[in-house]
Amino acid sequence: MLIKIIAVGKIKEKFYQDALAEYLKRMKAYNKVEIVEVPDEKAPENLSEKEINQIKNKEGEKILAKIKEDSYVITLEIGGKALDSIAFAKLIQKEKIQGSGRDLVLVIGGSNGLGENILKRSDNRISFGKMTYPHQLMRVILMEQIYRAHRIISGEPYHK
Repeated sequence: MLIKIIAVGKIKEKFYQDALAEYLKRMKAYNKVEIVEVPDEKAPENLSEKEINQIKNKEGEKILAKIKEDSYVITLEIGGKALDSIAFAKLIQKEKIQGSGRDLVLVIGGSNGLGENILKRSDNRISFGKMTYPHQLMRVILMEQIYRAHRIISGEPYHK
């Protein structure tokens, strides 16, 4: 099973790039992980809700183009279900067992959120809490949780 993180926008800061590279290196012992960046749509200030939705749907089209039809898609959303690390590990383990080798895709939207088109494609919606995180940092947090989940699945020690 390939774990694919699809995120809107590029990571420019070296410290985020370094953190992601470290977790990708650690994950080689457990599972292949791929990070795919799709370009964000430029959004000037003071847009109407309709214009924001158009931008989110344009970004959603770019995301959808990177997802195979049989992939299991998890969107990260403030309104999604909050999981602890053990429940997240169980979700990944269940997909590894029942998913017949299909890709597990985790989607991080742009600064305006996710478009209706990608929300409709989502098989599961999870939340990392009610707080808003920079999208670049969210990738690092997600990668750390994927790594932690694999340590839990393997019965290895992890920080509680």
